[in-house]
Parts: sequence; C-alpha cells; structure tokens
Amino acid sequence: MMSQLQFRDAFWCRDFTAHTGYEVLQQRLLDGRKMCKDMEELLRQRAQAEERYGKELVQIARKAGGQMEINSLRASFDSLKQQMEDVGSSHIQLALALREELRSLEEFRERQKEQRKKYEAVMDRAQKSKLSLYKKAMESKKVYEQKCRDADDAEQAFERISANGQQKQVEKSQNKAKQCKDSATEAERVYRQNIEQLEKVRAEWEQEHRTTCEFYEEVRVTLEGCSVEADIDSFIQAKSTGTEPPAPVPYQNYYDREVTLSPSSPGVHPSCGMIKRFSGLLHGSPKTSPLAASAASTDAPPPSPSRNEVVYAAVAVQEVPRSPTLPAQGHRALYDYRAQNSDELDISAGDILEVILEGEDGWWTVERNGQSGFVPGSYLEKL
Repeated sequence: MMSQLQFRDAFWCRDFTAHTGYEVLQQRLLDGRKMCKDMEELLRQRAQAEERYGKELVQIARKAGGQMEINSLRASFDSLKQQMEDVGSSHIQLALALREELRSLEEFRERQKEQRKKYEAVMDRAQKSKLSLYKKAMESKKVYEQKCRDADDAEQAFERISANGQQKQVEKSQNKAKQCKDSATEAERVYRQNIEQLEKVRAEWEQEHRTTCEFYEEVRVTLEGCSVEADIDSFIQAKSTGTEPPAPVPYQNYYDREVTLSPSSPGVHPSCGMIKRFSGLLHGSPKTSPLAASAASTDAPPPSPSRNEVVYAAVAVQEVPRSPTLPAQGHRALYDYRAQNSDELDISAGDILEVILEGEDGWWTVERNGQSGFVPGSYLEKL
C-alpha cells in the first residue's frame, strides 16, 4: 500500500536561496480562502431564495379564500392551505439553517486567516534571516580567499628576496608576509563564524518550514465531507517542488581545494603543490630552512639549484585564465522582490531585466531603466 503523501516532505528546493515550495503552499491556501468565500456566497444566495420562497408560500396560504364553503370540501381546502403554509415554514427554517452554516464557515475562514498570518510572519523572518546570513557568508568567503591569495604571494616574494636580497629588504618582506598571514587568519575566523551562524539559522528555518507545512495540511483535514487523503495526494503530485531540503553551506578551506586546469592551456603547470608548500604560513607553522622547504614539495621533481629563482618567478606570475565577461542577457522576473539593502533592486513579476553578472552566491547583478542592483537569481527566467 502506498504511503500517504505529506506537505512537509514534498515542497523543498535544492537551491539554498529559493523558497518556491513554500510559495506554492501559500498560493494554495489563498486559493482555498477564495473557495471558502465562493461557498459562503452560494449559501447566502440559497438562504435568500429559500426564505423568499417560504414567505411567499405562507402568504399565499394565508390569503387564500374558501370561507364560504361548507362540509367536506371546506375541510379539504383548509387542509391544502395548511400543508402549503407548513411547506413555506420548512423553507424558512432551511434558510435559517443555511445562515447558521454560513456563519460557521465565515468563523472558520477568519480563524484560519489569523493562524496563517502567524505562521507566515515566522516563516518570513526565518527566510529573511537565512538569505541575509547566506549573503554575508558568501561575502566573507570571498574576502577569506583573497586574503589567502595575498598571503601566498607575500610568502613567495619573501622566499625570492631571502635568497639574494639585502637584510633590510628581507626584514621588510618578512613583516609583510606576517601581516598578510594575520589578515588571512582573521578572515578565516570571520568566514567560519558566519558559516556556523548560517547553519544554525538554516536548521531553524527548516524546522519552521516543516511546522508550517503540517499546519497547512491540517487546514485541509478540518474540512468535512471531502476525500482528504485523495485531495492531498492529488495536490502534492501536481505541485510538488522537491523531497529534500537544501544542503547546509559547508566551510571550505582555501588550501584544501584541488586546482584543475583547462585542457586548452597545456603551457601552464599545476601550482597546487606550491600552494600546499606555502600553506604552513597561514596555519602558523614555523619557518623552515630553504633545504627543508624544497624537500616539503614531494609532488614535483626537485629543481636544479641554478633555476630556483626561475621557478619562484614562474609561480608568482601564473594566473588561471578567466572566462570573459558574458554580455548582458534579457530575463523576465517571475516573482515580486522588495530590496532589503541599498545595493539591491526592487522588481515586480513580469519586469524585463538585463543580467550583468550571475553571482555564484545566487545574487545576480541586473539593470533596468538605467538602475542596477542585486536580485535573487532564482526569481528570474531567461527570455
């Protein structure tokens, strides 16, 4: 037997910054609220018709003549009038019962509206907090990686100068390398702290999402006279956005990543071994002698003494080729978005935008009518 589908397991999005599943459920509840109003209007009009018809029957029965007749025909006519009046009274009673049902339905809709607003407020705070911390974590990650690159460059420069430079130049280079190391260490601390805060907020948001989905599902269960299980299964099968929540954003150490090269650049040699060689500076390991430093790199063949400086120079100037900046592309906004910060841009569903830059953190730089700013990339579709 197939297990019962549930809202809390069927409306996730793998994109960390997207909330499409929750928006689908919100729209479903708004549609349900409109259905309640339509049902209320139907009952209201039916009650008015029943009351009007019943009063007319009672009025007809009471105005009917026949007072001059005698014997059995008079009794039959009076019985007919009484039956008509009873039928009219029953229709009036039905109108009262329909109005009572109408009142109950209105109260149910208002109660659900108040509870829905409470859950929506909690979810709105959780989503905004998650997006804000995600953006902050991605920015601190960029700073951390840049500080690590600066520390690598400073260490390589120190190695070159210590081989042939003057004592004053060596001390100056050593001080710069230490400053870069300290900056990278501080940037790493901030980045790691932001990731930990983001994970805490993500877990809270995930729990609120499950709780809200359970509440939305209970709204359907409250309704009687329907096949609740069949309705829920049908809706989930038609509108499901995913069965897994977004994965946590991991902390990524700058020196633990593997360097991959494009096949179209055969002349550039991997520098991963050199990066690992200088990673000791960032992590606070003591300075080693030139002989020990050359022995630490076991991934590449040892260079000849006469070419040591050439090797360092090659490492210092190597750069991974960057992909050219893409031309602006036309996109359409799928949803409304209100800017939360000064560097963001307000958009409305249906707006046509030019995408300037697609950020890796999910925030895209767009332009519209001469104004530019950040918007969530998941809110856009390509034309």
